[in-house]
Amino acid sequence: MAESKTPAPKLKNEAEIDTTLVRQLADILNDTSLTEIEVERGELRIRVARELVAAPVMQYAAAPAPAAHAPPPAAAAPASMPSDPATIVAKQGEEVKSPMVGTVYLQASPEAPPFIAVGDKVKKGQTLLIVEAMKTMNPIQAPRDGVVVEVLVGDAQPVEFGEALVLLEA
Repeated sequence: MAESKTPAPKLKNEAEIDTTLVRQLADILNDTSLTEIEVERGELRIRVARELVAAPVMQYAAAPAPAAHAPPPAAAAPASMPSDPATIVAKQGEEVKSPMVGTVYLQASPEAPPFIAVGDKVKKGQTLLIVEAMKTMNPIQAPRDGVVVEVLVGDAQPVEFGEALVLLEA
């Protein structure tokens, strides 16, 4: 934000609010990792704070509510990328991509078996996994019949729009 070239207006009494000072304090918050800043001049005290929004706790729609203070289940390690570029190019198949930003789940509930595994034959329309977005569970279906070559994401992993989730071959 461009700084104003005009000096801050003089206060007639200390109860008046100096809007230029408030804007400068807000700029400091935006430029730093501070969440709050406070300035006092006599009896005038100005506090500028930004509210931090905590990420929502995600639960499966079909899962019962966890007991209070129960530790969350450990997430499976995300699939690792091969370090050899030739391995990446050698894989043939169709990528099933995420239609939205969200969190991917490989099974319907923490106790349930995964929807798919490498080597499974799938039918067009079969649920491969779930992407949770805005507290809505969205099943991601196979676009065609095929065989699962690779699951490219881990359980409870955040995914971006267009990110490859599963590799299918005919």
